[in-house]
Amino acid sequence: MINFSDDKVELFVYQEAKSGNVQSGDTYYITKTDDFMLCAIADGLGNGPVAKESADVIPEILENYKEETLDELLLRCNDLMFQKRGAAVAIVKIDYRDQTISYSCVGNVKFYMYKRATDKMIYPLPVMGYLSGRKQKTNTQTYACDKNDLFMLHSDGVVMRSPKSTLKNANNAQCLYETVFKEIEHGDDSTFIVGSLL
Repeated sequence: MINFSDDKVELFVYQEAKSGNVQSGDTYYITKTDDFMLCAIADGLGNGPVAKESADVIPEILENYKEETLDELLLRCNDLMFQKRGAAVAIVKIDYRDQTISYSCVGNVKFYMYKRATDKMIYPLPVMGYLSGRKQKTNTQTYACDKNDLFMLHSDGVVMRSPKSTLKNANNAQCLYETVFKEIEHGDDSTFIVGSLL
């Protein structure tokens, strides 16, 4: 468990590499300012060093251009995928002042948010495909985010039987982390980020 929690957001990350590989083909990135938290998962196509090469494009872009919109960030990442294997990439941003959470993704990195007050599960559909350097559509979706709402972002190495019940039954982000860790099969490239606004 890697803990990125502070006084505004509770945030935990898990990552493992495919059995037999030293490095994961997934990369994650997290940054926080006074106004927002930005996190992302990039799942490089395939596994090992070639997948990691594509996934590692994402942290550099997000670090240098974090003030841009999620769609602008994804398109910058896409431009740098030319002549690389490519990657599925999702970016999530929590705006502390507006109390909103935004998600934009190309590929199969999934996002869930459970709104405790209304017992509502939000599961926006990502744009199909992957970042490859070719022309790409993006679609940022933004939702109200209240304190104690839980969210989760994960690569395709994390397989959940029932995401809604898993999020609904978790009392907080750390509880959700522990439940997902026990539930998933291990041995593949897998990364997940769980969190909640405090």
